Amino acid sequence: MNYFYVLRSAKDDQYYYGSSTDLKRRIKQHNQGKVAATSFRLPLELVYYEAYNSIGKARSRERQVKRSGSIRNSLAKRI
Repeated sequence: MNYFYVLRSAKDDQYYYGSSTDLKRRIKQHNQGKVAATSFRLPLELVYYEAYNSIGKARSRERQVKRSGSIRNSLAKRI
C-alpha cells in the first residue's frame, strides 16, 4: 500500500504532510530525526492517513493538500 499521512509536532503543534510506500518505516525515520524537514519538530505523532493503490495517487493527494488552504483547513477539522 501507499500512503498520504499527516504528522503533528508536539513541540510546536504544527502539521507535516507527506507520502510514503512504507508508513511505519517513514514515521520511524521522522522521529529519529533523519528527515531534515521535521528534525527540529520532534517528537511527531501520526494523526491521520489515507491509503492508496499507487504512490502517484498518494503524492498527488499530498500536493493537493499542500497547495490548497481550504483543503488543509477541512482536513484539520477532521483531525
